[in-house]
Amino acid sequence: MLPSINSTFAPNVKEQGPFEMGMGITDFPYPVENFLAESGPIPAHVRIGWFRSVINIPHAFAISSFIDELAHEAGKDPKDFLLGWLTPDHVLDLKAAGVVGEPWNYGAKPEEQRIEANRYRGVIEAATKSAGWGEALPAGEGRGLAVHRSFWSYVAVVARVKVGADGVVSVPRVDIAIDAGFIANPERVRAQMEGAVIMGMSNTLYSDLTFAAGRVVQSNYTDYRITRMTEAPREIVVTIVPSDRPAGGAGEPGLPPVGAALCNAIFAATGKRIRTLPVADQLKPAMA
Repeated sequence: MLPSINSTFAPNVKEQGPFEMGMGITDFPYPVENFLAESGPIPAHVRIGWFRSVINIPHAFAISSFIDELAHEAGKDPKDFLLGWLTPDHVLDLKAAGVVGEPWNYGAKPEEQRIEANRYRGVIEAATKSAGWGEALPAGEGRGLAVHRSFWSYVAVVARVKVGADGVVSVPRVDIAIDAGFIANPERVRAQMEGAVIMGMSNTLYSDLTFAAGRVVQSNYTDYRITRMTEAPREIVVTIVPSDRPAGGAGEPGLPPVGAALCNAIFAATGKRIRTLPVADQLKPAMA
């Protein structure tokens, strides 16, 4: 759980607000019995600013990472396990789910922008088909899958990673599928998905902020790492899933599932779980 951005605008804010909980928590689509989602008190120690996809990013990372862990413990393929939790034709009823207060749905009424299992399933099927899910990979390589709904759009990501003997992670290919409802300009959507992949790589693998004496230590891109051109995937394949639903977002929904897909791929390649970000030096062998 992370502090609320509302702490920037008002004193004594210690919990996420309903709109933040609506970004992946109270709109949780999987029919888990006895599901309870609460926001615990976490004070903000620094000023929080807006970030692309807002708090969907940590929510998506936690949920999609844990689902992959459950699939492994159950001895099942992550794609099959995930689809098994998405009952066809199921539409999430936020009121019936027991959301306290007025359910938050990015400003739309639940019936205007429904939360539909089939749309999750559609992007999962599209991304895994594009990626060649299930095809054998060389040793030290793996594929990871993650899916998330945000801003009324559904996005699934399959990341392919390679981890060298030195622990360095490279990402030769990422497949990303989006169902954003009605789309007026497909090329703009493709560009947004490609940008989301690069930004998600930066967040997950490299970028780190540290504090000392009340100040951020990092000063610029010399010591705040982002994805370089030489590190970017050789292939980013975007699939737009046709949809007759009302238009959703495209500028932000591509980012949330990228981190979990990368870390799930790292697990598939190495057997090591990543639970804290950035990955940075976590995979590098210890010095003799």
